[in-house]
Amino acid sequence: MPTLAACPPASLTRTTAGTVVELADPVDQQTVLTRIRAAAAAPGPLTLILAGQLQLDTRQNEIHLALARATPSTLRYTGLPWAWLASELKPRRPGTTTVLVDLVAAPSTWQTIRTHGLTLGHGISLYGRIAPSLPRHRIAAPTYLQAVAGIWRSGLTPPLAELHAKAAAQVGHDEALLLAMDFTPEPLPTPKAPLATTTADPLPAILAAAHAGHHDQAASLAVTWEGWAERTYGPGSAQAIHWLEVRADLAHIAGDTARSCELWMAAGQARLTRHQAPDAPEVEAAVDRAHHQWQQVRDPRRARELGPRLVGLRRRVPGQRPGAMEAAQRRLELLHTMPQALTAGSGASGRTV
Repeated sequence: MPTLAACPPASLTRTTAGTVVELADPVDQQTVLTRIRAAAAAPGPLTLILAGQLQLDTRQNEIHLALARATPSTLRYTGLPWAWLASELKPRRPGTTTVLVDLVAAPSTWQTIRTHGLTLGHGISLYGRIAPSLPRHRIAAPTYLQAVAGIWRSGLTPPLAELHAKAAAQVGHDEALLLAMDFTPEPLPTPKAPLATTTADPLPAILAAAHAGHHDQAASLAVTWEGWAERTYGPGSAQAIHWLEVRADLAHIAGDTARSCELWMAAGQARLTRHQAPDAPEVEAAVDRAHHQWQQVRDPRRARELGPRLVGLRRRVPGQRPGAMEAAQRRLELLHTMPQALTAGSGASGRTV
């Protein structure tokens, strides 16, 4: 906050003059909503800067920006729903709204964002960084916004894409997602340079292509970016595993449960090879997703092929759900003992396992 306060207001709005309103440690969601609504109703350019934590309301599966007194159990009443923010900004004239974010996401929220992306809708430029939340009792520093503020304080006001690239490059590479969604859609970027120095993070565009039904295009781009990550950071690097998990999500979106299971197993194994603990959240999440996708495989032959590897991985990563490994073992045994005609899903019952 002190660094941003030292920036000329004109740097934030890219106009000759501007007004800065600070909401430090906001408590009440309605008060925050009222202030955002008033700012959104004003004519002229608007820049909204957000630093904090994203959490998921599991009952309604909605992402919230945690406020000062937000807890997981009271989030619905003590956090600001991301959908509210999008709704308040939606009526603004396209191209006049910029949102800069430096956020961390709780584990369930992180997986949701990795799968579906995070946007604010057409006409709004969204730039920034989202990282997994740190372990308890550790506080994440808003290094991305500090870098942005440092650039502004130096007297420079580069275009937003360039500002984003410079700030991301200063922060460095990790497992964070870089957001660069401009109000004018651009072709999906190809990996000619490190992700932090490109003008756009390809993940939101790739996910958008997948949800629009362009599954082959999305999968091909993800494979290309995974290859770039392997060449840049090495096979088995965190960046390469990230794109492997993206590919697993894309297979799920495309309805290819067997392929999704296969890729999630590969991701879990890759994390174990990196010497991550079997009870690490990322490892458990990968194996849990592999297990879930395997349960959805309707082709008995493919389910039998994938089963032994899944069971072996489950023995190493039992996860937090009691009896998960035993359930996988029972299903595999059932697949192998049922008559072939029945496991093929033919006949009057049409049953599959």
